[in-house]
Amino acid sequence: MVFDSDDGERRRGDDMRSRPAYFIGVVAEITEVHPQTLRHYERIGLVSPSRSPGNVRMFSQEDIERVRLIQRLTSELGVNLAGVEVVLNMRDRYQRQAAEYQHSLQEVQQRYEAEIERLRNALRRATRDPGAPPYRNRRPAP
Repeated sequence: MVFDSDDGERRRGDDMRSRPAYFIGVVAEITEVHPQTLRHYERIGLVSPSRSPGNVRMFSQEDIERVRLIQRLTSELGVNLAGVEVVLNMRDRYQRQAAEYQHSLQEVQQRYEAEIERLRNALRRATRDPGAPPYRNRRPAP
């Protein structure tokens, strides 16, 4: 099943970590955070749980990990919620840039692999032609 997140973005059901699966009470129990605190985090934009067709908050494993990070930043490191927002925005930006870089890297790799294949095919054609002179002698004589 696929739910819309609050920003209208569709989440893919294929990725289990991003699949909305937990109600707010379950997440509160798992993370040991009061449901009202989770609602507050949502209200100020620190978490964005998906909504079911009945408008029920549905949290994914990624959302749970994000709540745990928020708790660690506030409890263990003493970061206030404004600082948490900055840290999370930087982290999200870094993750987006890393994904874009990975995508670009894959495109370059595919282009190189295609060029290698093209050169291999050209080499095969050149070595199959019995009338063609050897590669090293193809330059015209001066």
